[in-house]
Amino acid sequence: MLDSLKNCNLCIRNCNVDRTSKKLGVCNSSDKIMAARAELHLFEEPPISFGKGSGTVFFSNCNLKCVFCQNHEISQEHKGKEISIEDLSNIFLNLQEKGASNINLVTPTHYVPQIIEALKIAKSKGLNLPILYNTNSYDSLETIKALDGFIDIYLPDFKYFNEKFAIKYSKVKGYKDNVIEILKEMFRQVSKNQFDEDGRMIKGMVIRHLMLPGLLFDSKKIIDTIYSMFKDDVYISIMSQYTPMYNAFSYKEISKPLTPKVYDTLIDYAASLGIKNAFIQDSESSSTEYVPSFNFQGLDN
Repeated sequence: MLDSLKNCNLCIRNCNVDRTSKKLGVCNSSDKIMAARAELHLFEEPPISFGKGSGTVFFSNCNLKCVFCQNHEISQEHKGKEISIEDLSNIFLNLQEKGASNINLVTPTHYVPQIIEALKIAKSKGLNLPILYNTNSYDSLETIKALDGFIDIYLPDFKYFNEKFAIKYSKVKGYKDNVIEILKEMFRQVSKNQFDEDGRMIKGMVIRHLMLPGLLFDSKKIIDTIYSMFKDDVYISIMSQYTPMYNAFSYKEISKPLTPKVYDTLIDYAASLGIKNAFIQDSESSSTEYVPSFNFQGLDN
C-alpha cells in the first residue's frame, strides 16, 4: 500500500500528490511519518483507558482544518518528530511493555500505509494488543477497507450533520455523507462491541460526538443518525469538554464554552430515544482531553 503515497487519496480531499517526491497535500505530510507523542493515556472512554491506560500515539498534521482544534500545535503547526516505520513498530511494542490496554492511533489517516507496515512488523515481534483507529472520519472508503484485519476498535468522530458547519469550522465538503459510508464499513469489519472478562473493550466501535455551542439541533440529528443505523450495537460517546481554542475566537458563536444545560438537554434527548450504550461526561466538569505539551515523549527508542 506504500505505493498509494505516490498518488495520495487516503482521505476524500483527493489531493493526488506524490508524497514520495516531498510534495505535500492539504494534510501537510510527506511520505515520512511524523508523531508528537506516545504515552499511556488515561482520559479516553473507561473501557479503552482501562487499567494503566491506552497506548496512544499522537500523529502530527491533519487533513481537517478545525478552527477550534485543541491539538493545533501538532495538527496545524507541523510540530512533531520524524520517525521511521521501524521506529513506529518499536513504539507499539514499548507501549505494550508498559502495560497499555491497547494501541490507540490518533489522527492516523494520512499515515495509514506506513502504519499497516509498522503493525505487521510489531505483530511479528509479539504485539498482541487490540488496535484502535481514532479518526476525524474524513478518511476515504478505500482507506478504511484497507484496514480490514488490522483494526479491532474504531473510534470515529461524527462532527457535523449540516454541511455548512463542516465547511465553516473544518473547511471540508461532503463530511456527513462520507462519515455515514465509512461507519458502515467500520461496523462490517468489527461488528458488535466485545469486552473481555474484566470489562476491557477488545473489539467494536465507539462513535464520538463533541457538542459545539449553538449546534444542539445538529447534534440531535447526529444522534438520530447513529442510533437509526446501529441501535445499541455500538457505543455513542457524547462529549462535553468543548473549550474555545486556536482560531475559535474569530467565530463569536463558538468563542465560549459549552453550556452545561444545553449538554444535558442533548443527553435527555438521547435517553428519550432509548439509547442504552452511551458514554456521557459530567457537564459541570472543567476537565478536557487537551494535552498541553508535546515534547516527543515516548518517541525515542
